[in-house]
Amino acid sequence: MERYKDWDDDSNIVAYEIGDDFLIIEFRNGRVRFYRYSYISTGQSRVEHMKQLARAGDGLNSFISTQKPQYESKW
Repeated sequence: MERYKDWDDDSNIVAYEIGDDFLIIEFRNGRVRFYRYSYISTGQSRVEHMKQLARAGDGLNSFISTQKPQYESKW
């Protein structure tokens, strides 16, 4: 996994892993620490947007909090 830069130091996201059709995010705390967002569960355009935010190191936590994209609970 790659460390999430979090330029503003205001995110609950610690790290992420990008695949061809998915994104796995590790959160600092919460009931579940790892979430997998895929084309199937979340939709291609949302996953691609989330990948851009992850690479940029800013805005991903806010996007997830406001948009509440579906994730895969078991993978």
